[in-house]
Amino acid sequence: MRKVFHILVLCAFPSLSLVAQSRQALRDSLAKATDVLAYHPDSIDLRLKKTAWNIQLEQWNYAKDDLDKVLFSEPTNIAGLYYRAFVNEKLGRLNFARLDYERLLMLVPGNFEGQLGLALLNQKAKHYTEAMDRMNSLVSQYPDSAVAYAARGGMEKERGMLELAIYDFSEALRRDPSNTDYLLNRADLLITAKRTDAALQDLNRLTALGINRNALKELFKRIKKGKKIKK
Repeated sequence: MRKVFHILVLCAFPSLSLVAQSRQALRDSLAKATDVLAYHPDSIDLRLKKTAWNIQLEQWNYAKDDLDKVLFSEPTNIAGLYYRAFVNEKLGRLNFARLDYERLLMLVPGNFEGQLGLALLNQKAKHYTEAMDRMNSLVSQYPDSAVAYAARGGMEKERGMLELAIYDFSEALRRDPSNTDYLLNRADLLITAKRTDAALQDLNRLTALGINRNALKELFKRIKKGKKIKK
């Protein structure tokens, strides 16, 4: 669950991401998972693994169908509840997503993934106060979590709270210094905040970490444009 959880977090708030995987590779993995499941149709673990590939391929309806089967057989399956909540959100079924997150948190009070999912759901539903209150609580509960700071930074970025978002992505980077997604988002925010020298440092750090400069060309262009305006 943990690997897919990080992918879901990247999908859940409007941040920039350099994480990509060939869709053909994903489809190949899904095909293998489907073949294995055909021989063991009652296996919850195999069905969840197949669902994880459906989710990464954004096949929301297929994922929901399998998750309904998982939770019919095992109503308290934590991974099943979390995944279905996320999928329901993607399908625009926000009330159903909320029910799954709340059920998860009843079963496992304080669960990190459940709390984060519910906070992001509230953000999407424009319940901004509830979203930020829960997010602040999550950061307090898990002060060593880079994901918590980055997720809050993503929420702040969406709402145009530039300096708060820069702070949170900086805190995330203190805990996970080589995370390219966090660096990319901070660079984007710094450019918007007209702090081009600091943004350039982040972009140079990204290239040092192996990110192709071409993938960053639009950000470099924005920095160049910003420096011209300053002059």
